[in-house]
Amino acid sequence: MSPLLDVRGLRVDYPVRTGAFARRGLTIRAVDGVDLRIEPGETLGLVGESGCGKSTLGNAVLGIVRPTGGTVVFEGTDLAGLDANGLRRARRHMQMIFQDPYASLNPRMRVGESVGEPLLVRSLLRGSALRARVGSLLDLVGLDVSHMDRYPHEFSGGQRQRIGIARALALEPKLVVCDEPVSALDVSVRSQILNLLVDLQRRLGMAYLFISHDLSVVRHVSDRVAVMYLGRIVERAARDTLFARPLHPYTEALMSAIPLPDPRRQRSRPPIVLRGELPRPTEAPAGCPFHTRCPLVADVCRRVAPRLDEKAPGQFVSCHLRP
Repeated sequence: MSPLLDVRGLRVDYPVRTGAFARRGLTIRAVDGVDLRIEPGETLGLVGESGCGKSTLGNAVLGIVRPTGGTVVFEGTDLAGLDANGLRRARRHMQMIFQDPYASLNPRMRVGESVGEPLLVRSLLRGSALRARVGSLLDLVGLDVSHMDRYPHEFSGGQRQRIGIARALALEPKLVVCDEPVSALDVSVRSQILNLLVDLQRRLGMAYLFISHDLSVVRHVSDRVAVMYLGRIVERAARDTLFARPLHPYTEALMSAIPLPDPRRQRSRPPIVLRGELPRPTEAPAGCPFHTRCPLVADVCRRVAPRLDEKAPGQFVSCHLRP
């Protein structure tokens, strides 16, 4: 079966247009040769530190950001080669749930107008049929039909995110990019939104690209997980495989930061502390991008960039030091 989404060699560069770096013609490589696949109905979790290129990758998949190189094939069609009209038609089946529920809704539009706008813009429904569809979408995400006549400021953050989810589902997408959908919410409502997303996927059969820096969240919702560092995928595997036996040193460091529920095991587990910060985007290191912080670094790591190879069945790792 062909994948729903097949990304090959995706690259996104941003030229530096201000400051001292602009005179040197430097570019920021936000996404650097990423390959990934998403099957119909699957959730691929994408994790990594802030600034590693996760959101840029999600935007490039949807065509919000034009890739500098590589291909984004959705249902057999390369989106990177489409013109504006072709991309608009393809985008009907690809939607996004944004990180900030307070900024993603127009404060001057009633909730019903925001949720129904995709249907209205594409001339799919109007009048009473549109209102009925909006009501069913609000009911689907756990809101009352009467809420469609209220404004966003009258809702809590969790309710606003439900509204954003309803809007994303209006066109019955096959792929939804969830860009940190619970990071701006109170801890008390995060689990409610996550469970809602899982339930909606089971009922509607859509696929998710789930972007997050929170490994516990990714573990809860994902079928497979890709770990991203400085614009590259450094490890990719099935969720249970990755959490049981991470192979890349960066993945191991991320896992060690997750607290264990057993205090004795927590005390006996030595933490892996990474030195330093992410390198500047304009000064990406040669060789392995992680070598400046890796506790296992060898000379080859400083000179040669490792490939993403299958080191164990279904587990792909970009590391010279893993057999």
